[in-house]
Amino acid sequence: MIIYITGASSGLGLHTAQAMARHGHTVVAGARSFDGNGPSDDGIIRLPLDVTDPRSVEAFVRRAGEAAPGVDCVIHCAAFLMLGSCEETTVEEYARVLDTDFLGMVRVNQALLPIMRKQEHGKIVMFSSINGLLGIPFQSAYTAAKHAVEGYAECLQMETMDFGIQVCLVEPGDHRSGSDSYRKHTAGMGENSPYRVMFERGTGVIHRDETNGSDPDRLGEKLAAAVERKRMPFRVRIASADQHLAVFLHDLLPGFLNNRILHSYYLKVRRK
Repeated sequence: MIIYITGASSGLGLHTAQAMARHGHTVVAGARSFDGNGPSDDGIIRLPLDVTDPRSVEAFVRRAGEAAPGVDCVIHCAAFLMLGSCEETTVEEYARVLDTDFLGMVRVNQALLPIMRKQEHGKIVMFSSINGLLGIPFQSAYTAAKHAVEGYAECLQMETMDFGIQVCLVEPGDHRSGSDSYRKHTAGMGENSPYRVMFERGTGVIHRDETNGSDPDRLGEKLAAAVERKRMPFRVRIASADQHLAVFLHDLLPGFLNNRILHSYYLKVRRK
């Protein structure tokens, strides 16, 4: 298959691209840090792509089509998050996250859907998250973006299935990958913030869980297996047992009780 992958310079996007290449697929990877020059020694074609810039998306699709005519699958991995309280995260900061994590997918899909409709087949894989199913304190912008991806994917699948297009949501839990450059703090989250103590506690738990998270190569292999199926599953949740349980309890328990459990896990200061 010819597979386009966005956000493929690091983190789960990089591991996904490497897994697809290992499986023998032609991989065209996009990221802002790629210059599109120089030979590749791993079989991955790297092209510059900024999913927030319509002109960059258009140029990527054109150059990708020249390098590997036709597209069988696109995998959306481009994303970043901003850590901060709901009160102190600015509208502009929310917009930046949504522009990359959600609208970036929309831009790329709108560029590729006419091609997929014409050829009467195509697979669209969108990275959501466990955060697309439940909220985590101090990740409200990222959580909002991933909830948007979940709803958008359901609409997209219904609208495109008659054209032979399949949609898949990937819902990863914590994995050992990524860079701190994609985990920015909001400008308002300073030393004088009234949320500072809770913020330090909550982000410490988040960092610990990511550091001890699952193997990203295993995610890449599971995703390759899903993409290679004749009929992709609509949802692929790749997470630890306790994260599967958290999603189950979120859907089962009354809201106030679920909030107390998550509050205790992330924000309650442990007494020595």
